[in-house]
Amino acid sequence: MLTSPRNLILVIFTAALLAGCSGAEFDPTKDWTAEDFYDEAKSALNAGEFQTAIKNLETLEARFPFDPYAKQAQLDIAYSYYKFDEAETAISSIDRFIRLHPRDSHIDYALYLKGLINFNRGKGLLESWFPHDMSKHDTEVLKTAFNDFSSLIKRFPDSRYAGDAQQRIIYLVNQLAAQEIDNARYYIKRKTWLAAANRAKTVIEIYPTSIWRGRALEILVLAYENLGLNDLAADTRRVIQLNKNNTRKLASQQTFKQTLVEPPRLVDTHSES
Repeated sequence: MLTSPRNLILVIFTAALLAGCSGAEFDPTKDWTAEDFYDEAKSALNAGEFQTAIKNLETLEARFPFDPYAKQAQLDIAYSYYKFDEAETAISSIDRFIRLHPRDSHIDYALYLKGLINFNRGKGLLESWFPHDMSKHDTEVLKTAFNDFSSLIKRFPDSRYAGDAQQRIIYLVNQLAAQEIDNARYYIKRKTWLAAANRAKTVIEIYPTSIWRGRALEILVLAYENLGLNDLAADTRRVIQLNKNNTRKLASQQTFKQTLVEPPRLVDTHSES
């Protein structure tokens, strides 16, 4: 007995549908709550499984956008990307949190984490084996970190993160000044005295509190002498004498004890708002 074309089409369609259903992947998280996703993400974070943490946090926010855990997830997503060495994505996540919650009481943490990401940007696997000189970093990255920490201190002077941010600002000022000194040395080797003098003046005028101020004054004397500006050279020597008790240290010797990096806890139970 021949099967009609209509019945044949119905059989093929049914078979295809059954095949599709049988091949569908079972989702074990189908009945999970926001708290379930968050707990799994925190466990993954603690285990250093950052990709898994990110996946659970992003799924949490997508499925439960108005749950209290969604806001917590936004901070943890930024932190997870930071730990996963995805600086740009981490910063984008922080900017999104600030945009969505401009009056949130944890904006200080968001600014601190943003500064910390820029502060550490560029560190890679090799730097865990070889000495790292931050003054070799791109100047704009250092200035961005400086601005992030400065914004935190200006807006939230009493923040628990303000003290650490201030220490990092001091460090960054020294590194930015060190970069100008390196540039001045380059120009000295080329006997480009005016350019060397300008770099030294930048240290003195823009970074007057840096530990490289004394070296900048010495370079300025050398440059003025070679430019035939003897009066200016003499004036600069007098300034050096007034500051002769100041000692120069290597900024790269300073270290920081990071104890306040992890996101603050916004919710303690699933029912909290």
